[in-house]
Amino acid sequence: MASETLRKVDYHKARKGGLHSVCLAAYIPQGPLTAEGHAEAFQRAQDMLSVITSLPQHTTPSTPLRLCHTADSIIKARKDGDFAVVPVIENAYAVGENPENIGFFAKNFGVRYITLTHNGHNALADAAIARSDLGDAPTRHGGLSAIGRAVITAMNEHGIVIDVSHAARSTMMQATEISTTPIVASHSCVRTLCDHPRNLDDDQLLRLRDTGGVIQITAMGSFLRKGGGGTLDDLINHVRYVADKIGSQHVGISSDFDGGGGIQGWADASQTHNVTQALVKAGFVNDELNAIWGGNMLRLLHSAEVHAKYPIK
Repeated sequence: MASETLRKVDYHKARKGGLHSVCLAAYIPQGPLTAEGHAEAFQRAQDMLSVITSLPQHTTPSTPLRLCHTADSIIKARKDGDFAVVPVIENAYAVGENPENIGFFAKNFGVRYITLTHNGHNALADAAIARSDLGDAPTRHGGLSAIGRAVITAMNEHGIVIDVSHAARSTMMQATEISTTPIVASHSCVRTLCDHPRNLDDDQLLRLRDTGGVIQITAMGSFLRKGGGGTLDDLINHVRYVADKIGSQHVGISSDFDGGGGIQGWADASQTHNVTQALVKAGFVNDELNAIWGGNMLRLLHSAEVHAKYPIK
């Protein structure tokens, strides 16, 4: 974890940039598909989520934090002047081979989305990037495994949004067929503009449109421009491409700060206002700005909540 002085996002930087809420991810690096590996990942997720969900306990008048688990609670936190913290998991490696762990994460930590994979295949699904150091073949399951399909069903039941960033194309397309609620690619870009395995192609974008999903363009230079070095202008170009291709109701923005994100013009959370200014310059109007800056993601969260078998509190 980055030191306090080097961290790209903290409360004060976020507020300076005009942010009112943040999804904080319990990041689980991919490891071996063994009982020991799964147990370690499960424990790591709990440890990280315990820290994330305890942050509001340290709130002060100058740093008002609120733990939020529903779309309405996020909206209310903003109205009340509090900063919303939403717990999520990056890499369902933490779920292991037990779909019942979805209920555990939902009930004990209020997790609101889970990224199916990271770099490297897991027991649930194929990833966009295979890991030769872990013995990965180009594909392991041909998309989703039987466990992965059961996990998606469990996520739908518990109101957890399915995140397909890092997932293989086959995994993503199959997830849209199985999930009863719209999915998100929480931090990906457009493959037509930058041919990177982590990016979504036009057919995937159209599938997102047809199933109500969202792609959040991320501030990762290597995803924005071939060879890296992406800038704020590149990020806006990706947003514009998606908006023109499938509609502004299907695109958002993410930073992946402290996970590798950060580009010229948006180097840390304090510069977030630069993104809004660039969107306005690119011709986006207020309704579109509201949708891109969180409205579309709130719609996905709300859809997952109202269709959940088990109520979200």
